[in-house]
Amino acid sequence: MTKQTKTTASANVLRPKINLERTLRASVEDVWEAWTTKKGLEAWWGPEGFTTTVRKLDLRPGGKFEYAMTATSPAAIEAMKSAGLELTSVAGGAYSEVTPRRRLVYTTLADFIPGVTPYEVVAVIEIQPTAGGVRLVVTEDAMHDDLWTERSTMGMDSSLDRLVKFLDARPGRRQTAR
Repeated sequence: MTKQTKTTASANVLRPKINLERTLRASVEDVWEAWTTKKGLEAWWGPEGFTTTVRKLDLRPGGKFEYAMTATSPAAIEAMKSAGLELTSVAGGAYSEVTPRRRLVYTTLADFIPGVTPYEVVAVIEIQPTAGGVRLVVTEDAMHDDLWTERSTMGMDSSLDRLVKFLDARPGRRQTAR
């Protein structure tokens, strides 16, 4: 697995972008399934120490999704408490682009931050076939300030690490390079 994280400014949006990349030894189909099915998402979505339950998943442009993410490990529970957040958060959004096995674009509402007016966050997921597997690129809007951008980046980075473990653990699958 190759792992890259960077924050870059975007000329056409006021907030910067968070970019995370992974090089996976997995098929495009397996990566797509992990991002677009209830079973796939529940297996890896959320940072280490959290479990996710998908409540709604309508995979089409304009389709809505909703999930509940619960802190389950002592470290995750403490992190949520120290941030002033509930142990279970419900999030949702809508897909604006669904290009099978290649690209997802969705918008979520950051409405869980104490004292902050809710705002939208756009995420773009790109699945690019390579000779040895898949290059996965995740681009998200930065949050409203540096602290929450760091938290968001750490959360997605941890989620992608869980995705790697999930893909590597699937029977008959090639192991992701470390």
